[in-house]
Amino acid sequence: MKPPRTGTLAVPGATLHYETLGSGPVLLLIPGGAGDAGVYAGMAPELATRYTVVSYDPRGLSRSPLDGPVDAPRADEEVPVWSDDARRLLDLLSPGEEAVVLGCSSGAVVAVELLARYPDRLRRVVAHEPPLLELLEDPAPHRALFAEVREIFLAEGADAAMTRLGEGLADGSAGQAPARPTELPPEIREMAARMHTNLPVFLGRVLRPFSSAVPDLAALRPVAHKLVPAAGRDSRRQLPLYGPAERLAELVGSGLVEFPGGHLAAVESPKEFADHLLTVLDRPAAGSGATSPRTPRPWTG
Repeated sequence: MKPPRTGTLAVPGATLHYETLGSGPVLLLIPGGAGDAGVYAGMAPELATRYTVVSYDPRGLSRSPLDGPVDAPRADEEVPVWSDDARRLLDLLSPGEEAVVLGCSSGAVVAVELLARYPDRLRRVVAHEPPLLELLEDPAPHRALFAEVREIFLAEGADAAMTRLGEGLADGSAGQAPARPTELPPEIREMAARMHTNLPVFLGRVLRPFSSAVPDLAALRPVAHKLVPAAGRDSRRQLPLYGPAERLAELVGSGLVEFPGGHLAAVESPKEFADHLLTVLDRPAAGSGATSPRTPRPWTG
């Protein structure tokens, strides 16, 4: 398959780098964390057999610079601004046609906001493990963890902060060592250095404001048939990752769909993740006679 086509789009306050691959209806991939368009490099060729796959670097990350001096002080990033960036990409690349969207992690927070604000632009939105802590019955300990991670970043740097984040998320169990890092597939390795450079943006300006975002449930319920809250089977014990997707499914009245793997499955097992995504996108929308996905279960800790 040919390499992806690249382009740039000027948006208020930034210039976005984007990549497209394949043909057909647009499937927009929104990266999470410190990732950029390269997060989805392992998945894109398979998805591109059916879709025009669009991936991009969110504002301030990698090849999407913010306007103004590089060393200028920056405020926290805002979910509505990022969702507007995504909408502008759709206006450019899928004008007048409904698109499909996948968002992972903080990218899933953006995807949920995008559906709430621009439902007529979208046919289906898969939100894989959005860390929407405010949907949890008791978000306080998880808020405290993310606040601590940011303070460690400011005091000790990105590596120490990521170590604490991994410890805090490990199976939802205090004191348990995090899993050993999985070797990145070859398609993803090129992105790894850029991702490390992006960590200050993620830790300092994205983690806390995105995880504290409150989705517009009143706007989402009428379009719940377009929303696919999703979580990885291996994340079931990680309450701040699995729990919000499960709770979102309950609150809007759609089913939770489980994907193979865990929070980073799109990176660690891209072909398996892509296969499952295509299967999910082939299903009729909930409420249109389709068999309901897995029924959300009460959280048992």
